[in-house]
Amino acid sequence: MKLKIGIFDSGIGGFTILNSLLKTRKDVEVIYLADTKRIPFGSKTFKEIRLIAKEICNFFEDKNLDALLVACNTTNACALDILENNLKVPCFDLINSVSDIVNKQIIGVLATQTTVRSSYYKNAINSKKENTKIYQQECPEFVSEIEREKLNFDKLNDLSDLYLKPLINKNIEELILGCSHYPLIYDFLRKKLDSNIKIIDPSIALIKRFNESFSIPKTACYVSLSYENVEFFVTSEKDVFFKKVKFWFEINKEIRLVNLRSNV
Repeated sequence: MKLKIGIFDSGIGGFTILNSLLKTRKDVEVIYLADTKRIPFGSKTFKEIRLIAKEICNFFEDKNLDALLVACNTTNACALDILENNLKVPCFDLINSVSDIVNKQIIGVLATQTTVRSSYYKNAINSKKENTKIYQQECPEFVSEIEREKLNFDKLNDLSDLYLKPLINKNIEELILGCSHYPLIYDFLRKKLDSNIKIIDPSIALIKRFNESFSIPKTACYVSLSYENVEFFVTSEKDVFFKKVKFWFEINKEIRLVNLRSNV
């Protein structure tokens, strides 16, 4: 029997969590929700994110999930309690998962404005590791650039220099990609940093924690990457999202349009 897993994000950022999951096991059916109508989440207020989280719960409540993978750091930072209390299934989040694997003393975090201002990363890491210096950098333009159908590498280059410079100047030893979109440009960011600075993709930590809770049967181990058991839902522009799925995964999948009923 397959596990039924929900994944949600504002857009394609959750692709990093989806891939990390499917690269470890094949005994899952995934319902992927992208709230594309309200992207980006990272510039919205605490109150707005909590309202969106309630509507995301409404979407998933009749899907008979075994677990929810919270693929949006901003929702993680502002409304994890809403997801946990309303869905009544295990909710695996990025921030608490990655705070378990931080090893160094000087940490940099790239994230959205709302995630940074919530201080959730800083509080989660400090609660588990003493004497750690954490420097956070807001990246207000990254998500909109990564969501483009055709990446503008000149713009990404300029933004990367702008956002990384303050952290490099702090002599960081590890860099957390604190928005699920950012690992999509991992190779781009890697070239900007000294090789001794470790880049942490929180999706890997999240899936590790998930797999520890839901053990992988021997018959369900990863063999090859398949999106056969993945359903995609969006709240707007399904044809545009179809193109993004095709670009990032090299597959053609049906994209279904849903309404989460909100004025946010």
